[in-house]
This record gives sequence, C-alpha cells and structure tokens, in this order.
Amino acid sequence: MNELNQPKPKRASGFKRFFRVFIIVLLLIGVGYFFVKYYFVFGRGSKAGELNFIVQKGYIFKTYEGRVIQTGYKSNIPGSIQSNEFEFSVVDEKVANVLMANSGATLELHYKEYLGAVPWRGMSRYIVDSIISIHKATDKPAVLP
Repeated sequence: MNELNQPKPKRASGFKRFFRVFIIVLLLIGVGYFFVKYYFVFGRGSKAGELNFIVQKGYIFKTYEGRVIQTGYKSNIPGSIQSNEFEFSVVDEKVANVLMANSGATLELHYKEYLGAVPWRGMSRYIVDSIISIHKATDKPAVLP
C-alpha cells in the first residue's frame, strides 16, 4: 500500500530532453568536424626541390617552417611568372635539424597534408615528416666573363 501512495518521480519535460539531446549531438558534430579538419590526414606525398630556408619561429608555439623551390614555373595571374614553391612545417626536431644543415641542397621530402593548420603543429597544412633523399650540388668554379 505504501507503493501506491508515493509520488511518481518527475520526468524531464519533452523540451528539456530534446534540448539535452540536441546539445550532445551538436557537441559530437563539433568534435567530429575538428578531428576531420585538423587531424585527419587528407593526403600523403613527396615533393622535390632546392631547400630555400627553414626557420624556427612563433610567439607561443615555436614551430619549424620551411620552403622548397621546385623546378618549373606557375602562374596564378595571367601574364605573370612565379617560381613554384612548396611551403611546409616540420614537427620532428631531428628532421628540422637535418634540413637546417642542408640548406641549398636539392631534397626529396615526404609530407602529410591536412585540411587545416593548428598553431602547435605549424602554420602550414603540409607537414614534412621525413627526408627521402638529399643531393648536394657539386662545387663548380664560377665562370667569370
């Protein structure tokens, strides 16, 4: 008889339940978007060219940023000519140190492409993770006129 006299536990109203489920679904979509945008490896590949520079820079997150000048030319604007450059970031300090020691050499680099850049990984969507080969230029004497 005691069971019949006890009040029923209150259930959340339909709107409150809908709102909670909506917030949870929204958070899951946000986490999924963040993961795909910044941590999903969209592509892998290799690029070759002459290492122009590699530097460590940043105000809060010190990251390694570099540029390789590739053979050939590209033109974003009709009638203009620009060298074909590959800008990248490096996460591994060992790889960055090898690159710093070989500035000016012709390199073949392996990279990962992400859909977005995060500050602690670098300023570029392209992250060089290894060096495939290094070819140093032979020292040829300059020909003076």
